[in-house]
Amino acid sequence: MKKTKCKHEMAGSCTGSAIYFFGFIGAVIYYISTATGFWAGVLGFLKAIVWPTFLVFEALKFLGM
Repeated sequence: MKKTKCKHEMAGSCTGSAIYFFGFIGAVIYYISTATGFWAGVLGFLKAIVWPTFLVFEALKFLGM
């Protein structure tokens, strides 16, 4: 029986986690680099945590749903 590093039940869940992780890192770098002060950086970090929400919201708004 072949063992994998990922222990999730679903086959593609490891890839999804990696994509979210790299997206999170990119969002943190972007938001913090554009921050004008400490609290703007903290807000940027919090935004980076929920960046998929912004992505889905804007996609649905674009599609007119």
